[in-house]
Amino acid sequence: MSVQMREVARDEDGMRLDRWFSVHFPHLSFGRLQKLLRSGQVRVDSGRVQTNARLAAGQIVRVPPLGEAPAPSGKPRINDKDAQFLRDLIIYEDDEVYVFNKPHGLAVQGGSGTRRHIDGMLKSLPNKKGEPPRLVHRLDRDTSGCLLVAKTRAAASHFGTVFRSRAARKIYWAVVVGVPSPRQGRISCFLARQATQDGEQMVVVENGAEGAQHSVSYYSVTDSAAHQFAWVTLKPVTGRTHQLRVHMTELGTPILDDPRYFNLDNWNWERPDELGGGLHLHARRLAIPLRSGQRLDITAPLPPHMKQTFDTLGFDANRYDAQTADPEEEA
Repeated sequence: MSVQMREVARDEDGMRLDRWFSVHFPHLSFGRLQKLLRSGQVRVDSGRVQTNARLAAGQIVRVPPLGEAPAPSGKPRINDKDAQFLRDLIIYEDDEVYVFNKPHGLAVQGGSGTRRHIDGMLKSLPNKKGEPPRLVHRLDRDTSGCLLVAKTRAAASHFGTVFRSRAARKIYWAVVVGVPSPRQGRISCFLARQATQDGEQMVVVENGAEGAQHSVSYYSVTDSAAHQFAWVTLKPVTGRTHQLRVHMTELGTPILDDPRYFNLDNWNWERPDELGGGLHLHARRLAIPLRSGQRLDITAPLPPHMKQTFDTLGFDANRYDAQTADPEEEA
C-alpha cells in the first residue's frame, strides 16, 4: 500500500480526527494512530495535528501505509451482551440519537490499558445501514450521567456543530468537600496539561503559558450539610479536560473522592465511612436542539454511590431538580 491523500467529505465537517480514522480505517488502533501522529506520518493539510483535532470539509488527510485491513465479514460483529448492556443504559432514543446514563467507572473511549469502553461496544448497536453509532461528546471515566451518541453520520455532524457552538446546555451535580464561598459564582482561568508528582494533570496556568486554554464554569450551591459538604450545581461553558474537577479544587472545595485532584495528604480531613465511594460528579441534565428543530431536555438519575451520599447527608434529589435558571443568568 502507498500513501493516500483523502479529502474530508462535506458530511464529515467538524468530525474529530480519531473518529474519522475509526470510520475509514476501523482496523487502525487508537494507540497506533497516536504514534503515527507523533511521528508526523499522519497530517492534515500538510500540518501536524493531534487526535482531537476537528476536521473541516475539503481538508486533505495524509494517510500512510497502514497494512491490509481484514476482509469484511459482510455483517457487523455484534456482541449480544454488549448490546443488552447499552440498551439498559438508554434514557432517551429516537431515529437519530441515543442518550445513555453512563455508569461511574466506565470509559467512553479506549486508551492505554483500556479494553472495555462505550465506543467499543457501540458496534453492537448498528443502524439500518450496518454502521455503528458515533460519539459526539465525552465524559471522564469516573463521571456518570448523560452521554449523547448519534446513530447516523448526518446526526453526528449536526450534534458536533451544536456542541462546538455551545448551544447545548449541560448541567452537572457534584458533592464537594466544604462549602464554596460565595455560594454562587463564575470561575475563569487558564488550564494546561502538565506532568506533576501525581502524574499528568490539568493545572491552572498563566495566560500565554505553553498549552494554556481558557476555561469558564458557573456554579451554585444547592444545599449543604454541617458546613462540611455541599451539593453543587455546575454549568461548564467551555469543555476543557477535567475542567469542573480542577475548578472546584481551585475554589478550595474539591469534588468528593476525586482520585486526581483531591489528595487527602494535603487536606486535614477524615472521610466518613458511610458516604458512597467514587467520584461525586454526575452529568445530570442535557438540553440540546435536535435536527428536527425540537429541543431535547433529558435528566439522568443519580448513580448508586451518589444516591447513598445524598441519603446520608440529607440531600433530597427529588426536591430540587437541575436548576431552570443558570447561575450566569442571575449573576
